[in-house]
Amino acid sequence: MSLAPSVFLLFLVLTKQQFPRLCTTREALLTKECCPLWEGDGSACGARSGRGSCEDAAVSDQPDGPQYPFSGLDDREKWPLVFYNRTCQCAGNFMGFNCADCKFGYFGENCNERRETLRRNIHHLTRSERNRLVSYLNLAKQTVSRDYVVATGTYREMGNGSSPMFADVSVYDVFVWMHYYVSRNALLGGPGNVWPDVDFGHWAPAFSPWHRVYLLHWEHEIRKLTGDTSFSIPYWDWRDAQGCDVCTDDLMGARSRQDPSLISPGSVFSSWKVLCSQAEVYNTRGVLCDASEEGPIRRNPGNHDQNLVERLPTSAEVEFTLSLPNYDTGAMDRTANMSFRNTLEGFGDPRTGLGSSSRLGMHAALHVFMNGSMSSVQGSANDPIFILHHAFVDSIYEQWLRRHRPAPSQYPESNAPIGHNGDYHMAPFLPLHRNKEYFISSKELGYEYSYLLNANQRFAESMRPFLEEIQDVWPWILLAGLCGGIITIIIAAALLITKRKYKGMLWSSGKSWSNVFSLPERQPLIWGNDTKEANHHNYQTTM
Repeated sequence: MSLAPSVFLLFLVLTKQQFPRLCTTREALLTKECCPLWEGDGSACGARSGRGSCEDAAVSDQPDGPQYPFSGLDDREKWPLVFYNRTCQCAGNFMGFNCADCKFGYFGENCNERRETLRRNIHHLTRSERNRLVSYLNLAKQTVSRDYVVATGTYREMGNGSSPMFADVSVYDVFVWMHYYVSRNALLGGPGNVWPDVDFGHWAPAFSPWHRVYLLHWEHEIRKLTGDTSFSIPYWDWRDAQGCDVCTDDLMGARSRQDPSLISPGSVFSSWKVLCSQAEVYNTRGVLCDASEEGPIRRNPGNHDQNLVERLPTSAEVEFTLSLPNYDTGAMDRTANMSFRNTLEGFGDPRTGLGSSSRLGMHAALHVFMNGSMSSVQGSANDPIFILHHAFVDSIYEQWLRRHRPAPSQYPESNAPIGHNGDYHMAPFLPLHRNKEYFISSKELGYEYSYLLNANQRFAESMRPFLEEIQDVWPWILLAGLCGGIITIIIAAALLITKRKYKGMLWSSGKSWSNVFSLPERQPLIWGNDTKEANHHNYQTTM
């Protein structure tokens, strides 16, 4: 499979991630307005075509929990008001920071084609699908984003917008940066002066909705980059796994024989460089990640701290987590007891449901087990296994939603840790997404998981790789059969000619045909009583 460089140029419409290039100019930052033109009609947010309009960004005034006792110090507070107070609000099925795209689950020029995509078990992908996945990931890693950049300084360091500080990164690395940015410590001013007990995408109710939106945007960007609208993220079902069974060179990369903490040179991922992975360095200096390369991906699965994580999660632990009826409880942080969210995230014990567990489970256990880039919250998205892992975590969230059918009121409107209330806009997304908007089934967002299909559909899915193999080899089988038939005919014809030739010779010599090919008589093949069977080993004896 080849991916010509020109493929993605055919699909270059503005995308929807933080920060859009057109919104990072000095003028845009000083006016605090992010309402780019839609190329279709040349108007801001496609207003002339009814796609959207430039509006004030409304933020919730509901109180946050006590975990973050500051105000006005962090750029993510009341997102996106520190950077922009006017953004595009899109109408109907349109979406995007300039309303150029479609809402999740909708396709077509006018966003009126409803389509459901299927996320499959990575081990059930066909050979061509596995190759496509690796190729697309590598293309995203090697392609500098033309549409958006990442912030390398705080708004204050930018002189409140007068001196923009942004950097070019690849399409893939924009998502690495986003995961770093949402989970980084709060910078309170000066070297070493940080507040670690804050995370706008983890440790609280928005964990599941935030990562759901993150995956949807990532999936969407791959489709736009490649032009392949059928692409969907696969998942890694790690229940009861004894090790990293996706760590092979045809998937996410095997272990290097020279250095067990590196990826095999037989994998394209061995050449990848990470960024935003040195949280302690940034904290010591009191700065943001500058998006520079920081070395290769590290991974050493299974050689982790056994006191922190015993093993990969089991089916029983997943089932216990799914049985918890309350989405979140108590302070709605890592101390929450009998909380589905906290147990799924890994801070609640997956056997008792009690929070502040001394051992990490579920989602967090996998990160620690990978023992490398994945074990750092802020830098974990550098490893492509992150995508497969979180797709499966999202599928568990989806199972819980379908099983318990929670009322919208189960998602907290107030007093959750900062960034996690229902009406809070997810940082650092543009367009804006509220947390509670993704407290809904994946089917409403246009995607399904293969293992959640009915029995007949699951069986058909499991047969797909085998059918592809047969499809690939049947021409060779047909050719072999044809060649075999031709050879058989040739041999039969040769024997017939030979027989006729020798029959004429024998007739003249007075010999019969049977005398020519008769063999000397031998003793019949009958075992005598004195035969030692021990001299004739069977398969079992030989083995």
